Amino acid sequence: MMSWAGAAWGTFALAGGVGTGAMLRFMLPNVLFEPPQVYKAGKLEDYEYDKPDERFKQDKKTWIVKLSKDFDGKKKLVALDTTCTHLGCTPNVLFSEQKIKCPCHGSGFRFNGINFEGPTPRPLERYAVSVDPIDGQIVVDKTKKYQYEKGQWDAKESYIEL
Repeated sequence: MMSWAGAAWGTFALAGGVGTGAMLRFMLPNVLFEPPQVYKAGKLEDYEYDKPDERFKQDKKTWIVKLSKDFDGKKKLVALDTTCTHLGCTPNVLFSEQKIKCPCHGSGFRFNGINFEGPTPRPLERYAVSVDPIDGQIVVDKTKKYQYEKGQWDAKESYIEL
């Protein structure tokens, strides 16, 4: 049979161990595992004109779009953020209707990212894109975003001119 003093020391040791464990866990960082923010997306010839490519929609949250005519009349390749600028939902590409449509509140975007219907206040954001000079692949850099309303879509890094 355990004595009163033994039980007290056991309780004290248990409380100290739990407290020390909690303190050590507090010292460890909370790590958030995200996919790489800069990635290669194939070659220019892998994409069709005026058809948002959805192969990176799920894991990279990006549409790659090869435009036969952007808002300024130029042929370009752009990388669009798949996040609706209204409330952050993920829109769907409606190929038959030639638009990107958000299922949450009905916002509509053209394939170049320009909003034209619904409550969304602004176009989709674009990511920086470039061509790797070594292997010729498209490089998407999600750490750099470009917004139309700030005049940033004119930045050379926001598109690849074709």
